Amino acid sequence: METRLRGIGRLIALAMLATLSGSALAQAWPAKPMRIVVPFAAGGASDVLARLVGQKLSERLGQPVVVENKPGATTTLGASEVAKAPADGYTLMLAPAPFVIAPLMYQKLTYDTAKDFTGVALLASSPLILTVHPSVGVSTPQELLALGKAKPGAVAYGSPGSGSVPHLATELFKLRTGTDFTHVPYKGGGPAVTDLVAGHIGMMFASPIEVSQHVAAGKLKYLVTSTKDRVPSLPNVPTAGEVGIAGFDVVAWFGIVAPAATPRDVVGRLSQEIGRILAASDVKEKFAAQGAEITYLPADEFDRFLAREREQWAQAVKVSGAKLD
Repeated sequence: METRLRGIGRLIALAMLATLSGSALAQAWPAKPMRIVVPFAAGGASDVLARLVGQKLSERLGQPVVVENKPGATTTLGASEVAKAPADGYTLMLAPAPFVIAPLMYQKLTYDTAKDFTGVALLASSPLILTVHPSVGVSTPQELLALGKAKPGAVAYGSPGSGSVPHLATELFKLRTGTDFTHVPYKGGGPAVTDLVAGHIGMMFASPIEVSQHVAAGKLKYLVTSTKDRVPSLPNVPTAGEVGIAGFDVVAWFGIVAPAATPRDVVGRLSQEIGRILAASDVKEKFAAQGAEITYLPADEFDRFLAREREQWAQAVKVSGAKLD
């Protein structure tokens, strides 16, 4: 009995030590530079938002925040790296919607988004705007639909990668309209937009963050928004429903996640700081100017949001039959 009690005592002591060690870590954090992994190439919407939040976090926390681009395999390369990173609050990831979509499409992955990550904060949501290059020769959604039916596959469309929201949004658009366009996947929104502006591809569902400056310069045209309501900053762009396309309502979102075992005190501190950053007037203005809406959710609420997204996209991927190798 005495030996058993001593064993129990040691277990209790070890548990208390682990708790104290976690508390000490949280109190000392941050004591060194942090990094935010972006699972796309530089220049896309995810990259733009990560750099803005990273700069503001650095100012508030007094430590450098480095943004690292890890593009490829529809966010899974970046996510795999973050899942294996030490859960100490120094490695975060900018998670876009493909973060929950890609695992539904790949047969084998080294991580589980539900088990290996914890939500830190939802940052923003953004509509997708069907954007075309002038060389396509259309000025209205109706003209594009007519072209997509008369010449199936003749117009190429870009996306940040197979399984990305713009990819699945375009496939859904094709299904709802009876049109056909040819998919050209890229390793991120930035390279896709570059080729769109150059006329190497004809169209793309893109975030206003990515293409607004090119539209303003007359290099691209907006045709239709992916959301059920018009975008306040783009009042002249019709919705899919307004041009007769039923059952089409897609939105992109962006959040911050961390390895699952990151101390809750650290996650809470990060979530609070990000909430304060997003409440700042200059940040609101930068988001609004490019068509993104701040939709902050703290850690626990973001976790519940991620669970709902997994369920929604699981149904969508099942219906589409989309798979990735």
